[in-house]
Formats: sequence, structure tokens, C-alpha cells
Amino acid sequence: MKVFQLLLICLVFIACSSENKSYIDTIQKERYEKNLQFSNPQESILPKTDIANFKGLDYFQIDEKYKIVAQFERTEGMPIFEMQTTTDRKPLYTTYGKAHFTLNGQEHTLHIYQNQKLMTTVEYADYLFIPFNDLTNGKTSYGGGRYLDLSIPEEGATTIILDFNRVYNPYCAYNSKYSCPIPPQENNLKIAIEAGVKKYH
Repeated sequence: MKVFQLLLICLVFIACSSENKSYIDTIQKERYEKNLQFSNPQESILPKTDIANFKGLDYFQIDEKYKIVAQFERTEGMPIFEMQTTTDRKPLYTTYGKAHFTLNGQEHTLHIYQNQKLMTTVEYADYLFIPFNDLTNGKTSYGGGRYLDLSIPEEGATTIILDFNRVYNPYCAYNSKYSCPIPPQENNLKIAIEAGVKKYH
């Protein structure tokens, strides 16, 4: 009986280790592809003067504690509002829902937004957006905010995955010619999210 239990524990450990490696490999592959895109003059958002010297984006270490299962709260019937940007452009959004999660023993909430223009397109019909600030802003991450993309969860879903290892910078972090949404104050987190892309330069 003890031998069977030991074997079962070993099999579970091997499965978990394999799953962990697969997740890390996926994130590393995404980062590699992002660096290729940034270094390609045909695709890069970097100023032309930066492309030649580009050696790759700087990232926080991949940490699975930042892949969080959050409680999802759908907020239907919310008003459409103009989101502030770094220019006079004011794209229309609505608050689609809220994500409630616990990190480092503290409870937090992030508002999830839906772009009213993108939702009418085939490619971005299920696209959701979380712009936020945290205590790394202006220190180890870009001071103007950080972004996380999501997809609309299945109808009736009560949870949603917040994978902060996939957090990225606004285009404005790399090139001032872009217009970027500014995270609303309601998405200012009082915790350091040491995951995703670090600040540029």
C-alpha cells in the first residue's frame, strides 16, 4: 500500500513538473517572438534609430504565483465612457467586469474594460483590456501604466485567469508618436507586480 502511495505521489510530482515546464516554455516562446517583432524594421514600433541597437526587452523572471485565478464579477449595463490617453484621443470603453484576487495575502480588485470600437470587429470581438498601475511603476516598470489582455470568459463563468507574466508596456513606452490609454485611478494597485515586461532603457 505504501509503495502504491509513493508511486502515486511521484506520478503527480512528475505531471506537475511537466506542466510547469510547459507553461514556462510557452511564456519564453512568446517573449522570443516579441523580441523578433521589435527587431524587425517592417514590424517594429521602435523609432528607427533604436532598432539597430535593440538587444531584446527586459523582463521580470517568470513566476507562476503571478498566474492568478481571480473571482470574476460581470458588471452589465455600465455606462460608456471616454478613457483618457496620452494625447487628446479619447476611445470609448465600458466596464465589462471586475476581477477580485488575492496576492501576497492582500485582496485586490481590477476593473476590466471593453473597447466599443474593437468589439464590433471579428478579430477583437471577445477582447477585454486591463490597464493598471502598481508599485513598480517608474521604478522597474514603465511609469505610464501597464497592460494586460483578456478574452471574454464563458457565459456564467465565476473565475478568470490574470496572467501577469504576460503584462506588457503601452507603445508609448517605446515611441512617443503613439497615443496610449492611461489607466483609470480605480486600477491603481497598492502592491508591486514584479512580472511581465520591465521598463525600456
